[in-house]
Amino acid sequence: MNGEHAESEPRFRVRARHTDSTVTVYQAYHPGIGRPAARTGRFPPSWKRDRMTWIKPSFLWMMYRCGWGTKAGQETVLAVEITREGFEWALRHACLSHYVPALHADRAAWKRELAASPARVQWDPERDLHHNPLPYRSLQLGLAGKAAARYADEWITGIEDVTPLATKIHALVRAGERERAGRLLPEERPYPVAGEVLAHLLA
Repeated sequence: MNGEHAESEPRFRVRARHTDSTVTVYQAYHPGIGRPAARTGRFPPSWKRDRMTWIKPSFLWMMYRCGWGTKAGQETVLAVEITREGFEWALRHACLSHYVPALHADRAAWKRELAASPARVQWDPERDLHHNPLPYRSLQLGLAGKAAARYADEWITGIEDVTPLATKIHALVRAGERERAGRLLPEERPYPVAGEVLAHLLA
């Protein structure tokens, strides 16, 4: 699911490349971090554990964010395969990054929850091949503190440098070959997550 049949998509749903045990998320880094990570399957010592790190199940949203790997400091695009157990732990322990009256008693309560949560969620408009916003949302998951540490040390099962794929798809888009570009996109399907896992995160 990468932009086709947008009219049938619910506004909030996790879509991702996944297996029975793993889910793929995307990040983009400076080559000094991205290349060693892809080579060893682990982030190098220069990766800062004390900063929030954002992971994105949507390849096209990552392309929108990093400009197909052309933005400074985001030249290496990584597909990071993590355990579904870890991904869902993060969702269960996440707080929305913005205040929603229907979900929070008041703004102060939301701020307390945000400060105590090791993860946070944003729902941003999904993007098509030309970076145009679509009418449904894409999950962005921010990890900090123990969530970031568990991500780096426990959840990762593999890291792949997909910068060449991003470059190839971008070249096809620029050449107007939308169908060929679309066929190269990673297959992202609805992720089977229990309703109670997301209930507190649906803005």
